[in-house]
Amino acid sequence: MRRRLLLVLLSFSAAAVAAFAVPLLSATAAERTQRFVLTRTADLDRFAALAQQADTTGDSAALVDEVAAYVQLYGEPVVVVDARRQPVAQAGLTSADPALARVLDAALRNQPAPPVATVLPWSSGDVVFARPVGTGTRVAGAVVLRASVERAAADVTTRWLLILGGALAAAVVSILLVLAVTRWLLKPLAELAVGVRAVAAGERRAHVAGSSGPPEVRELSESFNRMSDAVTEAADQQRRLIADASHQLRNPMAALRLRMDTLSGQVKPEGLRAYTAGVAEIERLESLLDGLLALASAESAATEVAAGGREPELTDLGALAVDRAGFWQVPVPGTPTLPVLVRCPESDLAQVLDVLLDNAVKYGGAVRVSLGADRSAGVGWVEVHDDGPGLTAEELTLATSRFWRGRSGKPGTGLGLAIADQLARARQGVLALSSVDGFTARVTLPLEPTL
Repeated sequence: MRRRLLLVLLSFSAAAVAAFAVPLLSATAAERTQRFVLTRTADLDRFAALAQQADTTGDSAALVDEVAAYVQLYGEPVVVVDARRQPVAQAGLTSADPALARVLDAALRNQPAPPVATVLPWSSGDVVFARPVGTGTRVAGAVVLRASVERAAADVTTRWLLILGGALAAAVVSILLVLAVTRWLLKPLAELAVGVRAVAAGERRAHVAGSSGPPEVRELSESFNRMSDAVTEAADQQRRLIADASHQLRNPMAALRLRMDTLSGQVKPEGLRAYTAGVAEIERLESLLDGLLALASAESAATEVAAGGREPELTDLGALAVDRAGFWQVPVPGTPTLPVLVRCPESDLAQVLDVLLDNAVKYGGAVRVSLGADRSAGVGWVEVHDDGPGLTAEELTLATSRFWRGRSGKPGTGLGLAIADQLARARQGVLALSSVDGFTARVTLPLEPTL
């Protein structure tokens, strides 16, 4: 957007400067050309008047002196001829010059002279001016003057340089103004974009300054800040609800468990089935409460990390994987000889591995655990695979949803993979699920930062 806006504004500024400079350049050259022509035409008129006076009186001394003085002063040659092309006065030019033949013929026939081309900075050479001597239809001779355009071209060059310098200064000012306007318009939008990404990443109460830019953008910034506060408050209320509900239910559940345990030796045979079902339901409720607390804790950890909390602990992925796999009696072949230190607290990673191993042992057949590291990508990974029935493509997309349970019908809360996914995300990791020849859960976590 910044490039497009700069392109539009700079193009408009360039067009405005060009619309101002080009006509001014043209007008300056035309004005200097007109002045060049008018001064030479006035000189021709004076020489024609003196020639007419000489023709009347027969005394050409004044004309000869005037021509000589003019050529000496201005360095532009002049020749005056009579009706028979005989020179009356000349200095620097001769009537016999072949280059003047056409000009003399036109002047003696009282024909108008062709217009002089506009003088430009690169113009050079001479311009020949001619004027008939006499009045009306009686032509008594002609005056021819050859003038150089170099001085006029130098004047045009000087004026063009001044105009172009002014145009350049105007262009620089326009560019600075465009940059300032663009920054004024886009800076608050860039801050809004940063704020949106922060909210998407889970940062709490991400705010933008909102003190610059147009009124509409400032109002949008204020609305964004209110929205960010509302989202944070809603998330806090949700977590508090889960945590409070779980904590408040623990005491009644513990009391109920105690009473059920007390009744275990007093249940009659006909009530044993109902008693066993009640104990199973209590165990299920306890597991569900533990899962809700773990999920709330994982979400809080994700928010804390996104908000710029403290750096997570480092855990040796290989050692912990061997330890938890040993607890679940699952082999871990090919353990790395060097430590694979990932940026995740040991308790969180152990909980993730327990969830994955529990699912694999519960729902699959043979279970395999593998792990490794990609140093170039800066990640370490651990993978738990079972050769059970696996999941369909649709089920894979739902597997990390809260309270979702597969079609196997085995007991569970439906929170395990949701907890593992939240814990992985909280440490900038990824939980990837696939189902090829069984079911595979792969956790990827960032490695220890290298200096």
